[in-house]
Amino acid sequence: MALKNSFTLCLIAAVAVAAMLVVAILASQLYYIGPANPLQALLQPDVRSAILLSLYTATAASGLGLALAIPAAYFLARANLPGKSILDALLDVPIIMSPLALGTSLLLFFRTPPGQWIEANFMEFVFQVPGIILAQFFLALALSVRVLKASFEAVDIRCEQVARFLGCTPWQTFCRVTLPIARKGILAAFILSWARCLGDFGAAVTLAGAVKGKTETIPVSIYLNMASVNIDKAVALMLLTTLLAVAVLLAIRVLAAEGGAGRA
Repeated sequence: MALKNSFTLCLIAAVAVAAMLVVAILASQLYYIGPANPLQALLQPDVRSAILLSLYTATAASGLGLALAIPAAYFLARANLPGKSILDALLDVPIIMSPLALGTSLLLFFRTPPGQWIEANFMEFVFQVPGIILAQFFLALALSVRVLKASFEAVDIRCEQVARFLGCTPWQTFCRVTLPIARKGILAAFILSWARCLGDFGAAVTLAGAVKGKTETIPVSIYLNMASVNIDKAVALMLLTTLLAVAVLLAIRVLAAEGGAGRA
């Protein structure tokens, strides 16, 4: 009994310490700036511009990543071919690669003949807003594929087989059966990738730069304001990203709870 109680106390102590560390980080933001200043700082034109740019690029990158990740993840979930594990691992590279290395790789690509042709004839990416979207797109794609693959694997293949038996084409089966069943996973993939894109600094700043008022996203604005010792704006943006992170975590947990209840 004594050993059991000591084990339980050890677990409780570990959770308490971990929670206190996180609370200390969050409380330090509120302690520095006070209750009124964050809203005032967020209303500044340059801060509003950084917030709007981040929302735009994160949404665009997540949407594009999701559009490509849905068919790619479904293929990985259903296909049975040699070398699939290698392909699966290859699509995980942007997740485990350093964001700085990812941004540098993209920057080097646009110094190759194909990359120079794209910038000359299609669209400029280096030190431009599309460069932010492109860098975030790779992060969103990799994360979405990983989440969606698990979601599609959880879809009972017999449901698809019944739809095909009743005369549905592969496209009809995918759109009318598979996607509706996996809708919570699709929404979760978008939310997670959106949050990841919103908080990206290394990949985007390496490719698009940290040009104030042009490629200044929320993380870049935090960095620039800290560098210029404008702590109020930096902390206000940190508070905003913290609130968004909490909202994302709550949304994911609600979706997970609903998914578990639905399967039960």
